[in-house]
Amino acid sequence: SAGVGVASMIAQGMMMQGLSEEEALSRFCLVDADGLLATDDSRHYTMEQKKWVREDMKSGMSLVEVCKEFKPTVLMGLSSCAGLFTEELVREMAKHNERPFIFPLSNPTKNAECTAEQAYEWTDGKAIFASGSPFEPVTLKDGRVMHTSQCNNMFIFPGIGLAASAAKCTKISDSMLFAASVAVANSLTDKDRAEGRVYPQVSQIREVSIEVAEGVAKKAIEENLSKVWTKRDIPDLRELIVRKMYSPFYVPLVERGARRVMA
Repeated sequence: SAGVGVASMIAQGMMMQGLSEEEALSRFCLVDADGLLATDDSRHYTMEQKKWVREDMKSGMSLVEVCKEFKPTVLMGLSSCAGLFTEELVREMAKHNERPFIFPLSNPTKNAECTAEQAYEWTDGKAIFASGSPFEPVTLKDGRVMHTSQCNNMFIFPGIGLAASAAKCTKISDSMLFAASVAVANSLTDKDRAEGRVYPQVSQIREVSIEVAEGVAKKAIEENLSKVWTKRDIPDLRELIVRKMYSPFYVPLVERGARRVMA
């Protein structure tokens, strides 16, 4: 399922930062339509689900029960179940987190686990919010306007494609995808964060794509996955990337007598 896939990629990122697999998996609770995945359950789990079942909690626990016992910092929804993130659940998240991450990632909008307005209202404006569907900005009680971010791959794939083409990568590894994610996160400005954004503004897509391409190409070089660049090229990588970047512009035409020539 999408939930298992997303959890797997996040766990891999944690392991790339130094955690063991056991440590990474211990930071997750997966809940499906029948409740928490745990070992004391008679259900037959898929191969993908088995490594996520918890041994220290009761199977079938609801989201609210899991939140009270496990006290997660991030709540991610990939259920396509509208309204799954109830007021009780979101307020429980806010009880034990100064800035709870509320990510209703299902789409279209009608399937979102909660709305941006609900997430901010139920956390008294403390939520860090991103969603799978677009939402309008939300004005908080203190007058601040929070600009919601849509959580998808639009900031990732242009830079990955540019790096793969420029570096002539033989494959795209998981660590290259992680490098792309880090580059996007590092592209956020203090102003973006103050406005509630989790992703950069769309107007910065070209600049972000350069950052992503540089990070991905560097990782490709480190893993010997580039056919044309080596570690000696790393200091000049940004310049090499920019040279390969497509810039859409039209060459102006100038009238000269009866002929048209390119300026």
